[in-house]
Amino acid sequence: MRFNLIAAFGLSAATLAGCVAPVPVAGPAVPAAPVVTTPTVLDAASRQVARNVINTQMQSRLPGANVAPYTDCVLANATTAELIDIAQMSRAGASGAADSVAAIVSRPATTQCIAAAARTA
Repeated sequence: MRFNLIAAFGLSAATLAGCVAPVPVAGPAVPAAPVVTTPTVLDAASRQVARNVINTQMQSRLPGANVAPYTDCVLANATTAELIDIAQMSRAGASGAADSVAAIVSRPATTQCIAAAARTA
C-alpha cells in the first residue's frame, strides 16, 4: 500500500508538472543598435560640386572642347553614391576623382551618350 501511495503521488506530481506555465524572467535589456545614416540624397550643392569636378576632369582630357554635354552624360549615368564620393573627394583634396570619372565614362551607356552628344556638337 505504501508503494502505491508513493507511486500515486509521483504520478500526480509528474502530471501536474506539465501544467505549470513557465514564468517569464526579465533578462538584461539589449541596447538598440546605433542608427547609422548614410548619405542617400544628393543635395544641390553637392551635385554642383560633383559637376564642377567632372567638368574639370573632362576638360583635362578634351582641352578646348565644350564638355558640358559630356558632363551631363556622366552625371546621368553615375549613381548617387558615386556623385557624393566625387563631391567629397573635391572637398577633401583627394586625387581619386579622375579614377571615379573614368570608371563612369567607361560604362556602355555613358559611352553611347557621349558619342551621341559628340555627333550633335
